[in-house]
Order: sequence, then C-alpha cells, then structure tokens
Amino acid sequence: MKPVLIAPSVIAADFGYLRGDIARAEQGGADMLHVDIMDGHFVPNITFGPDIVKKIKSLTKLPLDVHLMITYPRKFVTAFMEAGADCITFHIECSDVITTAINEILNYDCKVGLAVKPETPLSAVEDYLGRLDRLLIMTVKPGFGGQKFMEDMMPKVKEADALRKEGGFKYDIEVDGGLDKYTIWHAVRAGAEVIVAGTAVFGRPDAGEAIKDLRDNAKEALAYLTARSDVPEVS
Repeated sequence: MKPVLIAPSVIAADFGYLRGDIARAEQGGADMLHVDIMDGHFVPNITFGPDIVKKIKSLTKLPLDVHLMITYPRKFVTAFMEAGADCITFHIECSDVITTAINEILNYDCKVGLAVKPETPLSAVEDYLGRLDRLLIMTVKPGFGGQKFMEDMMPKVKEADALRKEGGFKYDIEVDGGLDKYTIWHAVRAGAEVIVAGTAVFGRPDAGEAIKDLRDNAKEALAYLTARSDVPEVS
C-alpha cells in the first residue's frame, strides 16, 4: 500500500503570517501544500490568483497541489504553471472541454487531476481515469472551509479504488474537506492516499504535532487494512 501523504491547505493559513505558517507546515513534515483557487463563479467565494501562488512557491520547497475551483480552468493553466504548480486539478463540472484541458496541463510536464463534487458520480470521470495522476473526491461542498466531513462520500472513495485496480490506473486518490485526526481514519480505510487538511493543521499551535497526529492515525488505518487483507477468505 502507498504511504498516506499529508497536504495542508494554505487557505486555512494566516495570510498575515504566511511565511511563518508555511514554514511551520514544512518543518512539521507536510508532504505538499494544497492551494485552493476559487473564482467566485464556479463556487461562491474568491481566494487568490497566480501571483499569490508564485509567492507561496518562493517560500517553500514543497510541491504545490493546485486545485482550480473555476469555471474555465484552461484560461489559467499557463499562469498557474508559471507560478509554480506541480499538480493542477480542475473540476469535471467545469465548462471547458475536459480532454483539451488535460492535454494542455500534460503539455507542461505537470501532473494533472480531476475533482468531483459530492453530488457528482464517478461515472462522469471514467473516460479520463487512464490519463490522471490524481483523482480528488470532495468530502464537503466546494467553496468554503470549516465544513463537516461527509462520511457518506466514503463509498465513492472505495469505488475510485476499485476502478483503479480494475483498469490498472495509476492515479492517487485525494480527499478534501473536513479532514482531521479523527475523520482521516475513515478516509484512509476507504482508500484515500492524499489527505487535504486545513484547520486541522493551521488551526493548531503546533503544526508538526498536528501533522504527526494525522500521519499516526493514517498508519493505524493502513495497518487495519493490511490486517484485513491477510485474513483468508472462508469458502
């Protein structure tokens, strides 16, 4: 099984102390930083653009996992690539041609991901799974932080894992929304490998301790899965 990666969400950081918060996450053992981009149209909120992403990139050696919650992602692929994105994930529900957007991101030798809202079935992304590096399953409604984790999305995570095995695909399964040291257990048991955590990391005084709590509970969940896989089936 793949190790679980922790991706603190910068949207939950203190932007008056951005350099310090990013340093706390990096020194605390984060595997990457998750950067939410909202346009006020695809979702009813606005965050920031390529200039801030470029600034974040200058403050860290961690990979940037850029999540575009925008209606026309193709308009901004070049700008976010030049700003330092290491993976660009956009929504299957956007208004662009999906195949064209995927091609444009891959042309930059960048990892590409597709995201699905809670109400969107995985059948919407099945035709693209073979080309993805990451599949992001939202465990809250996109657009706002601090929402409650939707445990009823875990069957979708399990389905994503099953589709990957059946098709021989290579994408990581990422979950975003309401993840903390308690809910990470459910997500990892369902098959999630990249955990986006905002308040659970930046909302605590010690980001390193917060990341350790997440990682320890993820390891326990993986151990649970390993133990179950070692139990022989009863015929």
